[in-house]
This record gives sequence, C-alpha cells and structure tokens, in this order.
Amino acid sequence: MTGFLYPFLEAEERDQESLLRDLAASARAKAAESAALREATLAANAELVETAAAEMARRFTAGGRLFTFGNGGSSTDAATLAGLFAHPPLGAPLPAWSLAADQAILTALGNDVGFELVFARQLIARGDARDVAVAMSTSGSSKDLTAAFREARKRGMYTVGFAGYDGGEFAASPDVDVCFVVRSQSVHRIQEAQALLGYAVWEKVQEGIA
Repeated sequence: MTGFLYPFLEAEERDQESLLRDLAASARAKAAESAALREATLAANAELVETAAAEMARRFTAGGRLFTFGNGGSSTDAATLAGLFAHPPLGAPLPAWSLAADQAILTALGNDVGFELVFARQLIARGDARDVAVAMSTSGSSKDLTAAFREARKRGMYTVGFAGYDGGEFAASPDVDVCFVVRSQSVHRIQEAQALLGYAVWEKVQEGIA
C-alpha cells in the first residue's frame, strides 16, 4: 500500500542500513520541498496578507468576529486558525469560531437541509456585516464552501479563501474578497503552506489592533 509513496520499500533484499538511508533522504527531500513552497507562497501573497489583515483588524476593532470552516483536513486547519485568534500564544484574544466544531449542528443541518448548506446556514444564524468568513480548502471549489461565501457576501461579511492548485472557484469568485493560492499539486504541501499563511495573517492582525 505504500509503494506509490516509497517505491524502495517494495524492493527485495534491501538491508536495514540502506533502507534507513533511503528513508532519511526521502524525508529530507520532502522537508526541503515544503520549506521552498512555504517561502515562495509567503512571498507571492505578501501584499494580500497585508490587505486581508488590515481589513480584519478594522472589523475586529469594530466588534466583528471570525468564522472559519473547511472539509476534512482543511476543517482541522480552519479550527486551528480559529483557535490561534481566540487563544493566541501572545497578544489579544479575538472572537473566533470554527463552524465545523459542533457535531450536533453539522449533523442536524446535514440531515435537515443537506451537506452543501451546513456552513451557509450557520452564517445566516450567526453572521453580520461586521464579521469575517474564512474558508480553507485544497481545491477551492467545494460546494458547501462556495455556498457559505455566497451567504457571507449577502450579509456584507469580509470573505477570505485559502486554496491550492490554481485557486479553483475561490480565485474567480465575486464572493471572495481575498484568495490566497498555494500553487502546488500536493495536498500535504498545500496544507502546510496554508497553515503558515494563516499564521502570517494572524500576526499582521495583531499588529493592526495593537
């Protein structure tokens, strides 16, 4: 099952020392690839980070809140970002929630109105024109996320998308104010770079409200 990731594991009669060397080389290559992508992504999105953070800081100062959401691994990344804002290692705690955190709400909405609306319906109930909506995605095209952005736009919320590949629907959507694109074909590398972008935005927001 691991052959497509580590083809050398399938080779016969490999001694342990040689195998450990190959594993170490593979880990170093992946780490270097990740570091290079993160550095390039931060540089490419530096201006957008400043733009998004300035508007988010303005909204937080005016009493706004942050709502984050995503699917699968991106859901945990969105929750981590919300936690960073709400419980920062330093600086001011800011009101932030992950819309994927409550299993009861997610399953109730998925059952009653359909999975495509699980985040949009929460924004209807909780969001207003002072708030910020952040969606994290590797594809940038998930239907439940684009539906949530449409609802956020109707309510006057500031919308920020994190996407991979070529940005997907987020990149061209009139419902997305700022779209951070990690230009990679690897889900793992995309999510690693998005995590760093999220931290960069948080850091700039903290500077903006200080």
